[in-house]
Amino acid sequence: MQMPSTKTLYSYWNTIRGSRSAPDRRDIDPTRIREALANTFILELDEADRFSFRLAGSHLCTSYCRELKNRSFTGLWHERDMDAVDTLIRAVTEDHAVALVTFQGSTALQTKVSFETILMPLRHNGSTHTRVLGAMTALETPYWLGVQPIMEQRIIGLRLIWPDEAQSEEPLRQAVSNIGSDLDFTSHLGAPTAMPATVFGRSARRYAHLAVIDGGRN
Repeated sequence: MQMPSTKTLYSYWNTIRGSRSAPDRRDIDPTRIREALANTFILELDEADRFSFRLAGSHLCTSYCRELKNRSFTGLWHERDMDAVDTLIRAVTEDHAVALVTFQGSTALQTKVSFETILMPLRHNGSTHTRVLGAMTALETPYWLGVQPIMEQRIIGLRLIWPDEAQSEEPLRQAVSNIGSDLDFTSHLGAPTAMPATVFGRSARRYAHLAVIDGGRN
C-alpha cells in the first residue's frame, strides 16, 4: 500500500471488524476516516448482478469528471480486465480477501495516470455478498486530472491480502489468467507459471508482467 488514504481505510476496516471476516456497514463512522473520505467508495450489487457505486468520494468523481453514483464499477475497466475484476470481487465478497490493485487510467487524449485501489468485504444484512468498501487514489496528480476525464483503465498490478492468513492462491491465479489471456503463458496446466522475483526488497512471484507479493496481517 502506497497511498495514505489506502492505508487509513485498511487500518480502520481491520480495526472495526475485530474477529469477524468483515465489519458491518453500520459500524462505519465517517468522522473516523475524514482524511480518506474523498477517495472512499462503497459498491453494491445491482439488479444486473454487477457491482455499481452506491457512494463515491469527491476526488473519485473529479477524476472521472462525472458523478459515479449508480454507475457500474466493472464497466470502468478495459474489456481485457473485466473478468479479472469480477474474479477479484468474488475473492473479496466470498472468500473475504482484500484486493489491492494498481491500474493505469487513460484519457481521450491518451494522457495517463496511475491509481491505487483497495477492495474490502463489507457486511450488509448479515451477508458480505452485496457490499464492498474501497478507496481509489491517484499515485500522482497531473495538472489535467479533473479536466480530462479518465476514459479507460487497465490493471498493471494486483495483490490479494488475507488478513486472517487463511490464504488461497486460486482467486489470484484466476484473475492473472484472465488478464493474461492474450499473452503467451507456458504451463502444462494452462495456468500462469510463477517465477521468483524480488520487488521493493520483498520476495515475490512473477506471472508474466505482474509481480505477486504475498500479504498477511503484517
